[in-house]
Amino acid sequence: MVAHPANDAELPLYPGIQLDDVVLVRTKEQAAAALTALLATDAVGFDTESKPTFAKGEVSTGPHLIQLSTADKAYLFPVDERLDREVVRQVLESPKVLKVGFGLRDDLLRLQVKLGIESAHVLDLASALRQDKRGDVGAKSAVAMFFGQRLQKSKRTSTTNWANPRLSEQQILYAANDAQVALRVYRAWKERTLRPVAVSPAPTFSAGQQEPQVSPQPVFPRPWDALRTVFRRLFRRP
Repeated sequence: MVAHPANDAELPLYPGIQLDDVVLVRTKEQAAAALTALLATDAVGFDTESKPTFAKGEVSTGPHLIQLSTADKAYLFPVDERLDREVVRQVLESPKVLKVGFGLRDDLLRLQVKLGIESAHVLDLASALRQDKRGDVGAKSAVAMFFGQRLQKSKRTSTTNWANPRLSEQQILYAANDAQVALRVYRAWKERTLRPVAVSPAPTFSAGQQEPQVSPQPVFPRPWDALRTVFRRLFRRP
């Protein structure tokens, strides 16, 4: 890991992905090319975005965007009538391609509820990186730890309308970075530690067969955790 100043504002800015390296998947040809690239690697960065809810009792209808990234390209899949659901399913349910991301509990649940996708071979870096310490590790902290850089995440962009059929350049870059930075952190972590990586077959609540060096660690340790998450969203205060 990289030593960095106590004040993260002093760190150099994380450069992030370039717009030319992001593919907004809208055609069957783009979906087929994305599937080939994503299944050709051992791990991909993964995240989703959902239109935010503001009213009391309002339930999210997300995800509205699914992000999957290789080391070179990020693929964004808007969840609408043009989504090639089988392409996304093949990647997310693949037992051979590890999906890595930060804070994936709600993402996995929403994918299962809305699209019927039961993601497998998933690693949530938020809990994996904390090791024996309390509190999840976010993407910003991980980038500072491993790269000695400052990840800029705009709250204004994160709370925009992800269901909009025309995403802005800021939304595209924000979403693509969320997925790719997770993969970059995972690669750096794997290079710097001898500790085995814990992988989850979430959100099916059953520990499936994993690679020999991997010990299962469910994202949902108890089935009612998923229900508790839903009820908290239903009855939370604005």
